[in-house]
Amino acid sequence: MIIKWQYLASDFPEVPQMILQTFLKYKGLSKTQIARLKFAGGRVFVGHRQRYTDYPLRDGDIIRVILAPEKAADTISTSYLPIEVVYEDESLLVVNKPPHLPSIPSHSHPVDTLANRVKGYLELHQAESLAIHIVTRLDMDTSGLVIFAKNSFAHALLDEENAQHQLKKYYLALASGQFQPTSGLIDLPIRRREKHGMARMVAPDGKSSQTRYQVVQQYQTGALVRLRLLTGRTHQIRVHLTALGHPLFGDALYNGPISEVAQRQALHCAQVELIQPLTRQTIKLTAPLPADFVAIQQELA
Repeated sequence: MIIKWQYLASDFPEVPQMILQTFLKYKGLSKTQIARLKFAGGRVFVGHRQRYTDYPLRDGDIIRVILAPEKAADTISTSYLPIEVVYEDESLLVVNKPPHLPSIPSHSHPVDTLANRVKGYLELHQAESLAIHIVTRLDMDTSGLVIFAKNSFAHALLDEENAQHQLKKYYLALASGQFQPTSGLIDLPIRRREKHGMARMVAPDGKSSQTRYQVVQQYQTGALVRLRLLTGRTHQIRVHLTALGHPLFGDALYNGPISEVAQRQALHCAQVELIQPLTRQTIKLTAPLPADFVAIQQELA
Protein backbone atom coordinates (compact mmCIF):
# COMPACT_ATOMS: atom_id res chain seq x y z
CA MET A 1 0.00 0.00 0.00
CA ILE A 2 1.22 3.52 -0.85
CA ILE A 3 0.53 6.42 1.51
CA LYS A 4 1.19 10.02 0.50
CA TRP A 5 1.60 13.07 2.74
CA GLN A 6 2.81 16.63 2.29
CA TYR A 7 5.10 18.20 4.84
CA LEU A 8 4.11 21.75 5.77
CA ALA A 9 6.43 23.47 8.21
CA SER A 10 3.57 25.62 9.51
CA ASP A 11 1.93 22.46 10.92
CA PHE A 12 4.94 21.86 13.19
CA PRO A 13 6.05 25.26 14.58
CA GLU A 14 7.65 23.55 17.58
CA VAL A 15 10.12 21.65 15.33
CA PRO A 16 12.55 24.03 13.58
CA GLN A 17 14.12 21.29 11.45
CA MET A 18 11.97 18.25 10.83
CA ILE A 19 13.70 15.06 9.76
CA LEU A 20 11.86 12.30 7.95
CA GLN A 21 11.80 9.87 10.89
CA THR A 22 10.23 12.45 13.22
CA PHE A 23 7.60 13.25 10.60
CA LEU A 24 6.72 9.57 10.23
CA LYS A 25 6.32 9.27 14.01
CA TYR A 26 3.99 12.27 14.00
CA LYS A 27 1.91 10.45 11.40
CA GLY A 28 1.54 7.45 13.69
CA LEU A 29 4.22 5.00 12.54
CA SER A 30 5.83 3.13 15.41
CA LYS A 31 9.56 2.39 15.68
CA THR A 32 8.86 -1.17 14.53
CA GLN A 33 6.91 0.01 11.50
CA ILE A 34 9.65 2.48 10.55
CA ALA A 35 12.22 -0.31 10.91
CA ARG A 36 10.12 -2.45 8.55
CA LEU A 37 10.30 0.37 5.99
CA LYS A 38 14.10 0.10 6.21
CA PHE A 39 14.69 -3.63 6.46
CA ALA A 40 11.54 -5.60 5.52
CA GLY A 41 10.71 -4.45 2.03
CA GLY A 42 9.10 -1.09 2.68
CA ARG A 43 10.34 2.15 1.14
CA VAL A 44 10.13 5.90 1.74
CA PHE A 45 10.40 8.57 -0.94
CA VAL A 46 10.70 12.33 -0.64
CA GLY A 47 9.76 13.76 -3.99
CA HIS A 48 10.94 11.17 -6.51
CA ARG A 49 13.96 9.92 -4.57
CA GLN A 50 14.20 7.23 -1.93
CA ARG A 51 15.57 8.71 1.30
CA TYR A 52 16.99 7.58 4.62
CA THR A 53 14.95 8.44 7.71
CA ASP A 54 17.45 11.10 8.87
CA TYR A 55 16.77 13.16 5.72
CA PRO A 56 15.94 16.83 6.57
CA LEU A 57 12.57 17.84 5.16
CA ARG A 58 11.81 21.12 3.38
CA ASP A 59 8.50 22.92 3.42
CA GLY A 60 6.16 21.46 0.80
CA ASP A 61 7.99 18.14 0.40
CA ILE A 62 5.82 15.22 -0.74
CA ILE A 63 6.45 12.03 1.22
CA ARG A 64 5.39 8.66 -0.18
CA VAL A 65 5.51 5.57 2.01
CA ILE A 66 5.30 2.06 0.56
CA LEU A 67 4.40 -0.19 3.46
CA ALA A 68 6.35 -3.39 3.90
CA PRO A 69 4.53 -6.52 2.67
CA GLU A 70 2.75 -8.56 5.32
CA LYS A 71 2.54 -12.34 5.51
CA ALA A 72 -0.79 -13.97 6.27
CA ALA A 73 -0.90 -16.20 9.35
CA ASP A 74 -1.05 -19.91 8.52
CA THR A 75 -3.20 -20.40 11.64
CA ILE A 76 -6.16 -18.78 9.86
CA SER A 77 -7.36 -21.00 7.04
CA THR A 78 -9.26 -19.67 4.05
CA SER A 79 -13.04 -19.94 3.77
CA TYR A 80 -14.96 -18.85 0.69
CA LEU A 81 -18.34 -18.66 2.39
CA PRO A 82 -19.95 -15.26 1.78
CA ILE A 83 -19.71 -12.15 3.93
CA GLU A 84 -21.86 -9.02 3.94
CA VAL A 85 -19.56 -6.05 3.25
CA VAL A 86 -20.92 -2.76 4.59
CA TYR A 87 -17.90 -0.58 3.74
CA GLU A 88 -14.52 -1.01 2.10
CA ASP A 89 -11.59 1.18 1.10
CA GLU A 90 -7.80 0.73 0.80
CA SER A 91 -7.38 0.58 4.59
CA LEU A 92 -10.66 -0.77 5.97
CA LEU A 93 -13.20 -3.54 5.60
CA VAL A 94 -16.38 -3.40 7.69
CA VAL A 95 -18.61 -6.49 7.72
CA ASN A 96 -22.09 -7.22 9.08
CA LYS A 97 -21.56 -10.43 11.09
CA PRO A 98 -24.53 -12.79 11.32
CA PRO A 99 -25.39 -14.40 14.66
CA HIS A 100 -23.95 -17.84 15.53
CA LEU A 101 -20.66 -17.11 13.72
CA PRO A 102 -17.45 -16.66 15.79
CA SER A 103 -15.31 -13.61 15.04
CA ILE A 104 -11.96 -15.43 15.16
CA PRO A 105 -10.78 -19.07 15.25
CA SER A 106 -10.53 -20.98 18.51
CA HIS A 107 -10.09 -24.60 19.62
CA SER A 108 -13.84 -25.16 19.45
CA HIS A 109 -14.29 -23.26 16.16
CA PRO A 110 -11.02 -23.60 14.20
CA VAL A 111 -12.24 -23.15 10.63
CA ASP A 112 -15.49 -21.32 9.86
CA THR A 113 -15.25 -17.93 11.53
CA LEU A 114 -15.67 -14.39 10.25
CA ALA A 115 -11.88 -14.03 10.05
CA ASN A 116 -11.64 -17.13 7.81
CA ARG A 117 -14.33 -15.75 5.52
CA VAL A 118 -12.67 -12.33 5.35
CA LYS A 119 -9.40 -14.00 4.34
CA GLY A 120 -11.24 -15.77 1.52
CA TYR A 121 -12.88 -12.52 0.45
CA LEU A 122 -9.51 -10.74 0.34
CA GLU A 123 -8.02 -13.55 -1.74
CA LEU A 124 -10.90 -13.55 -4.22
CA HIS A 125 -10.57 -9.78 -4.63
CA GLN A 126 -6.78 -9.99 -5.04
CA ALA A 127 -5.97 -7.84 -2.02
CA GLU A 128 -2.37 -6.76 -1.44
CA SER A 129 -2.25 -8.76 1.79
CA LEU A 130 -4.23 -11.64 3.25
CA ALA A 131 -3.10 -10.81 6.78
CA ILE A 132 -6.11 -10.51 9.10
CA HIS A 133 -6.28 -7.45 11.38
CA ILE A 134 -9.52 -7.52 13.37
CA VAL A 135 -10.06 -4.19 15.12
CA THR A 136 -13.37 -4.91 16.86
CA ARG A 137 -14.91 -8.28 17.55
CA LEU A 138 -18.25 -9.63 18.72
CA ASP A 139 -19.32 -12.64 20.75
CA MET A 140 -20.31 -15.59 18.57
CA ASP A 141 -24.06 -15.07 19.05
CA THR A 142 -23.95 -11.27 18.83
CA SER A 143 -24.65 -9.86 15.38
CA GLY A 144 -23.61 -6.64 13.68
CA LEU A 145 -20.70 -4.54 12.53
CA VAL A 146 -17.12 -5.78 12.80
CA ILE A 147 -14.15 -3.67 11.66
CA PHE A 148 -11.07 -5.13 9.96
CA ALA A 149 -7.94 -3.18 8.98
CA LYS A 150 -6.10 -4.17 5.81
CA ASN A 151 -2.62 -3.53 7.20
CA SER A 152 -0.86 -3.20 10.55
CA PHE A 153 -0.46 0.58 10.24
CA ALA A 154 -4.21 1.18 9.85
CA HIS A 155 -4.81 -1.32 12.67
CA ALA A 156 -2.51 0.61 15.02
CA LEU A 157 -4.19 3.94 14.21
CA LEU A 158 -7.65 2.47 14.79
CA ASP A 159 -6.54 0.91 18.08
CA GLU A 160 -5.41 4.38 19.17
CA GLU A 161 -8.77 5.83 18.12
CA ASN A 162 -10.46 3.18 20.23
CA ALA A 163 -8.27 3.99 23.23
CA GLN A 164 -9.13 7.70 22.86
CA HIS A 165 -12.89 6.94 22.55
CA GLN A 166 -12.96 8.30 18.99
CA LEU A 167 -14.09 4.94 17.62
CA LYS A 168 -17.70 4.70 18.76
CA LYS A 169 -19.78 1.51 18.81
CA TYR A 170 -23.53 1.57 19.39
CA TYR A 171 -25.58 -1.53 20.14
CA LEU A 172 -29.26 -2.36 20.19
CA ALA A 173 -30.45 -4.90 22.73
CA LEU A 174 -33.74 -6.43 23.83
CA ALA A 175 -33.60 -6.60 27.62
CA SER A 176 -36.14 -7.99 30.06
CA GLY A 177 -38.14 -5.97 32.58
CA GLN A 178 -39.18 -2.36 33.12
CA PHE A 179 -36.31 0.16 33.14
CA GLN A 180 -36.16 2.90 35.74
CA PRO A 181 -34.38 5.20 35.09
CA THR A 182 -34.67 4.92 31.30
CA SER A 183 -31.14 6.21 30.65
CA GLY A 184 -27.84 6.44 32.45
CA LEU A 185 -24.25 5.32 32.86
CA ILE A 186 -23.53 1.84 34.18
CA ASP A 187 -20.15 2.04 35.95
CA LEU A 188 -19.53 -1.38 37.47
CA PRO A 189 -16.25 -3.38 37.47
CA ILE A 190 -16.25 -6.77 35.75
CA ARG A 191 -14.17 -9.92 36.23
CA ARG A 192 -14.38 -13.62 35.40
CA ARG A 193 -16.95 -15.53 37.42
CA GLU A 194 -14.62 -18.56 37.54
CA LYS A 195 -10.91 -18.84 36.91
CA HIS A 196 -11.17 -20.61 33.55
CA GLY A 197 -14.81 -20.08 32.60
CA MET A 198 -16.34 -17.76 29.99
CA ALA A 199 -18.93 -16.18 32.30
CA ARG A 200 -18.24 -12.77 33.81
CA MET A 201 -19.68 -10.97 36.81
CA VAL A 202 -19.72 -7.59 38.51
CA ALA A 203 -17.27 -7.60 41.43
CA PRO A 204 -15.30 -4.97 43.39
CA ASP A 205 -11.99 -6.52 42.27
CA GLY A 206 -12.96 -6.47 38.57
CA LYS A 207 -11.70 -4.21 35.80
CA SER A 208 -13.24 -0.77 35.40
CA SER A 209 -16.17 -0.97 32.93
CA GLN A 210 -18.58 1.70 31.69
CA THR A 211 -21.67 1.43 29.47
CA ARG A 212 -24.12 4.19 28.54
CA TYR A 213 -27.72 3.15 27.88
CA GLN A 214 -30.94 4.72 26.62
CA VAL A 215 -34.33 2.99 26.43
CA VAL A 216 -35.68 3.41 22.91
CA GLN A 217 -38.98 1.60 23.44
CA GLN A 218 -40.44 0.19 26.65
CA TYR A 219 -42.70 -2.86 26.31
CA GLN A 220 -44.72 -4.65 28.97
CA THR A 221 -42.09 -7.31 29.69
CA GLY A 222 -38.95 -5.84 28.16
CA ALA A 223 -37.34 -2.94 26.34
CA LEU A 224 -35.41 -2.03 23.22
CA VAL A 225 -32.24 -0.38 24.53
CA ARG A 226 -29.49 1.55 22.74
CA LEU A 227 -26.05 1.23 24.33
CA ARG A 228 -22.58 2.62 23.84
CA LEU A 229 -19.49 0.89 25.17
CA LEU A 230 -16.96 3.19 26.82
CA THR A 231 -14.74 0.22 27.67
CA GLY A 232 -14.42 -3.14 25.93
CA ARG A 233 -14.73 -5.94 28.47
CA THR A 234 -15.85 -9.42 27.46
CA HIS A 235 -19.67 -9.74 27.73
CA GLN A 236 -19.79 -6.18 29.07
CA ILE A 237 -23.32 -5.25 27.94
CA ARG A 238 -24.70 -8.63 28.94
CA VAL A 239 -23.12 -8.48 32.41
CA HIS A 240 -24.03 -4.83 33.04
CA LEU A 241 -27.69 -5.22 32.11
CA THR A 242 -27.91 -8.44 34.14
CA ALA A 243 -26.49 -6.55 37.13
CA LEU A 244 -29.32 -4.02 36.76
CA GLY A 245 -31.86 -6.85 36.74
CA HIS A 246 -32.42 -6.75 32.97
CA PRO A 247 -30.76 -9.80 31.34
CA LEU A 248 -31.06 -9.99 27.57
CA PHE A 249 -33.71 -12.09 25.90
CA GLY A 250 -32.17 -15.35 24.71
CA ASP A 251 -29.09 -15.04 26.93
CA ALA A 252 -28.95 -18.45 28.61
CA LEU A 253 -25.53 -17.78 30.16
CA TYR A 254 -26.90 -14.88 32.21
CA ASN A 255 -30.40 -16.31 32.85
CA GLY A 256 -32.22 -14.23 30.25
CA PRO A 257 -35.69 -15.30 29.06
CA ILE A 258 -35.54 -18.09 26.47
CA SER A 259 -38.25 -18.85 23.90
CA GLU A 260 -38.58 -20.39 20.45
CA VAL A 261 -37.60 -17.08 18.85
CA ALA A 262 -35.13 -15.98 21.56
CA GLN A 263 -32.42 -18.63 21.33
CA ARG A 264 -29.38 -16.33 21.38
CA GLN A 265 -28.70 -13.08 23.19
CA ALA A 266 -30.70 -10.29 21.53
CA LEU A 267 -27.71 -8.02 20.97
CA HIS A 268 -26.71 -6.31 17.72
CA CYS A 269 -23.90 -3.86 16.94
CA ALA A 270 -26.05 -1.51 14.88
CA GLN A 271 -23.75 1.48 14.30
CA VAL A 272 -20.08 2.42 14.30
CA GLU A 273 -18.49 5.82 13.93
CA LEU A 274 -14.78 6.14 13.22
CA ILE A 275 -12.17 8.38 11.67
CA GLN A 276 -10.65 6.97 8.51
CA PRO A 277 -7.03 6.47 9.63
CA LEU A 278 -5.41 8.03 6.54
CA THR A 279 -7.90 10.57 5.15
CA ARG A 280 -9.10 11.57 8.65
CA GLN A 281 -12.68 11.76 7.41
CA THR A 282 -15.49 10.67 9.74
CA ILE A 283 -17.28 7.49 8.64
CA LYS A 284 -20.67 6.49 10.06
CA LEU A 285 -22.02 3.02 9.26
CA THR A 286 -25.16 1.11 10.19
CA ALA A 287 -26.34 -2.49 9.95
CA PRO A 288 -30.03 -3.52 9.85
CA LEU A 289 -31.50 -5.72 12.55
CA PRO A 290 -31.37 -9.47 11.76
CA ALA A 291 -34.58 -11.43 11.38
CA ASP A 292 -34.41 -13.25 14.72
CA PHE A 293 -33.95 -9.97 16.62
CA VAL A 294 -37.00 -8.51 14.84
CA ALA A 295 -39.01 -11.65 15.71
CA ILE A 296 -38.27 -11.21 19.44
CA GLN A 297 -39.21 -7.53 19.19
CA GLN A 298 -42.52 -8.44 17.56
CA GLU A 299 -43.32 -10.85 20.39
CA LEU A 300 -42.73 -8.07 22.91
CA ALA A 301 -44.80 -5.42 21.11
